[in-house]
Amino acid sequence: MNLSQPIRLAVIIGSVREGRFGPTVAHWFAQQVRQHEGFEIDLIDLADFPLPAELSKQPDPATAEVLACTVPRLAAADAFVIVTPEYNRAYPASVKSLLDWHYEPWRAKPVGFVSYGGMTGGLLAVNQLRQVLPELHALTVRDTVSFHNVWQHFGADGTLREPDGANGAAKVMLDQLGWWAGALRTAKEQIPYATA
Repeated sequence: MNLSQPIRLAVIIGSVREGRFGPTVAHWFAQQVRQHEGFEIDLIDLADFPLPAELSKQPDPATAEVLACTVPRLAAADAFVIVTPEYNRAYPASVKSLLDWHYEPWRAKPVGFVSYGGMTGGLLAVNQLRQVLPELHALTVRDTVSFHNVWQHFGADGTLREPDGANGAAKVMLDQLGWWAGALRTAKEQIPYATA
């Protein structure tokens, strides 16, 4: 990737449940980003930024404080990766709240996915997110990283037992994100993105 400025990539840890596996997967992916040329990473853990499920034009003080932290970080990103589990065949409510409370930062930006879970590897959650994100004018990249029966893939220290396949998948997805983020950033500098 030959860009004059690095791609600012926001990596979002989607699960907020007690005992979650998301940070393990996200920290592995963050290592892949740091090894890939051309990215600056901002790791955003939704457990640190609780948002209510119900939207309000006048958020309460606690929600306003969260938004004061998250809005500028998401707006600064050129691209996103959502690290999501699959809960009951869907993505977590915390991810839906993030999307609903932050409408504009996703516009004309690419989104990738790192999913995990049991037999489906979180891919049902990803398929649902692919339906939601175009409503926010975001573009989802084709390739993903998914971990089926995730607890079998990582050691107690958070390292992958057999890293080659996942590392390769991460590189392909990052290559795609980098291309789209660079192309869209250049396009928006020349022509403002149009929304209804």
